[in-house]
Amino acid sequence: MRKYKLNSVDRRLIEASLGVLKANFDDGVYNHTVGCALLCGSGKIYTGVNCDGIHGSCAEYITLGTAISACEREFICIVASNELAPNGVVSPCGNCRQMFMEYCPDIKVILNDDEGRLIKVRARDLLPYAWKRIEAD
Repeated sequence: MRKYKLNSVDRRLIEASLGVLKANFDDGVYNHTVGCALLCGSGKIYTGVNCDGIHGSCAEYITLGTAISACEREFICIVASNELAPNGVVSPCGNCRQMFMEYCPDIKVILNDDEGRLIKVRARDLLPYAWKRIEAD
């Protein structure tokens, strides 16, 4: 798996992700405990928080859906965060990894490596042997 170093834009994404969470954190209710920031090819950064409930939706789903609703189709880098997590960054869950595979398999994802250092990797490297849609000939 190729690992990419973070740059100043990546650091801004982490700050935006933590910022949207701080603005919406639900202490004691826990409806909004993860923030997310997404950089698109247009240069615009979209943010979102998780919406918990019976079915719930991860911050990554909310954020990607917001960008898609704004007609974005090129996704560069994404990060999810919680201030209590190492480096303020959380790794995407399996559902989010599958979503990345279906919408943007080459997006870079910021997360912590095994030594606790921030890195970026391609989404496709986070979910080997992912489910793929069967195309009819």
